[in-house]
Amino acid sequence: MKSGLISRALLLTLLALLSGCIMKKDPKLISGRGINTKNGMVVSAHPEASLIGARILLEGGNAFDAAVATGFALAVCYPTAGNIGGGGFFVLRKGDGSTDALDYREKAPMAAHKDIYLDENGAVIKGLSTSSGLASGVPGTVAGALALHKKYGRLSFRRVIQPAIDLASNGYPVTESQASSFNRMRKVFIERNDHPIPFVKDSTWTEGDLLVQPDLAYTLELIRDMGIGGFYAGETADRIVKEMKKSNGLITNEDLMDYETKWRTPITSYYRDYKIIAMPPPASGGVALIQLLSILENYPDANLEFHSPETVHLMVEAERRVYADRAEYLGDPDFVDIPVEALIDKGYLLERMKDFSFEYKTDSKMITAGTPLLFESEETTHYSVVDSEGNAVAATTTLNSGYGSCIMVEGAGFFLNNQMDDFSVKPGYPNIYGLIGGYANSIQPGKRMLSSMTPTIIEKEGELYMIVGTPGGSTIITSVFQTILNVIEFGMDMQFAVDAGRFHHQWLPDNISVEQGAFDSLLIKSLESLGHQLIERSSIGRVDAIRVLPDGSYEAGADSRGDDIAVGY
Repeated sequence: MKSGLISRALLLTLLALLSGCIMKKDPKLISGRGINTKNGMVVSAHPEASLIGARILLEGGNAFDAAVATGFALAVCYPTAGNIGGGGFFVLRKGDGSTDALDYREKAPMAAHKDIYLDENGAVIKGLSTSSGLASGVPGTVAGALALHKKYGRLSFRRVIQPAIDLASNGYPVTESQASSFNRMRKVFIERNDHPIPFVKDSTWTEGDLLVQPDLAYTLELIRDMGIGGFYAGETADRIVKEMKKSNGLITNEDLMDYETKWRTPITSYYRDYKIIAMPPPASGGVALIQLLSILENYPDANLEFHSPETVHLMVEAERRVYADRAEYLGDPDFVDIPVEALIDKGYLLERMKDFSFEYKTDSKMITAGTPLLFESEETTHYSVVDSEGNAVAATTTLNSGYGSCIMVEGAGFFLNNQMDDFSVKPGYPNIYGLIGGYANSIQPGKRMLSSMTPTIIEKEGELYMIVGTPGGSTIITSVFQTILNVIEFGMDMQFAVDAGRFHHQWLPDNISVEQGAFDSLLIKSLESLGHQLIERSSIGRVDAIRVLPDGSYEAGADSRGDDIAVGY
């Protein structure tokens, strides 16, 4: 049963029975895309995870309980990015309006140093920071979940994590996209693991195949029973270190024991009448998002229209400058001084755009980081949660690229991250997302690597208005930016705003990435006439968002680019 397979006929019978049980047990729950509910909602990358989170709400848990339950469930049913071997960020707002932010980002092992990925000539050794044991930072996801639950949870931790354990033990039917992904990654999984893993089987995966993960279930049981010691010490920690030794990684038992989360003050600002509540560094998304929105606000006479040449041009030129600042100034605030308030100052941002023209594009080679006055994979996953009391959580978590390093901890059932690639492995050298970095994000022992993650909460007139975030590597920031504008400026409902075609510019390389079919031929010609180079690509981001409607009900936006689903009641 290591492969987790049963016959298709038996599976269909079990699914039918399970469906009936769900309907009888949870008559109030509804699921889908674009749904409206009154009491609570979870929107995530996988139906099983959304269902588990919504059940926690229905059974009396608050949004923080549901966020923890959803996160552990994603570690089971969304292995490409859901994880206990990675890290991420929580941005939260309580029903009383108070806010908080939790940094559970991975950290560099203490044996790491700035030249770890360079050869004797100072050249970057390809693959070391992405697909080897050296790619892994000390994981923070488990510590983050425990910290959030301890401070804000209502139900027992055992109750909150148990659904994920059951999901791993009993299995779940894989989706069509997951089956395709497992088949595509089969060779890599085999090459990077010297032991059987549950995602590799003798035949090809097909939609509906049942995936059972007994090793992961056991690891989750240790966390359930022992808390922090069930992962960062004892049996699981020893397994991680053993895997590090096999793959020439650096994480030690001491690194695991010394890991700690960081409660941070959210970064806040206003866009028109909306209050933006976002994650501060080492997440770059909050600073960058506020910069982008503030730049647009500095052009009150601009006629902002969805995918008009003028609007796209203005947004791209803002992104060009913001990503240049990101490369220069943002990193781990515990290691470098970051002029956050100066970077989001409206006067500074006016100065950044002084050479902007609606008549032509700016050459990125002519753009460098600004000089603020001193007084921060595409495979990530985001989920949004809200409860009947108005408590809200925006959570983004990642292994970095899909399945992280693709190295699974033997006997523990989870993949290790390849998050070290998010450091600047060498000043001026691009990471796997093409992002350029500098000294502020250089590798140092115990340092957190810079992230593009942008979990965000928005208020309108002092009340909760939106919860939003997305995966997408360097495109995370621009995807959240566009989704917010789609609702606030272009009047879209939440689902339409999430599904609308997207584009992206990140300073270097100097081109606009555009989703297939997102721009019509007239828009493309208009942008090219201004000097822009456009490159068509596959989907950008998978936004999962919730908006509060005037009557107080919740409207879901579950991205149709993936298996994302909202469940609420």
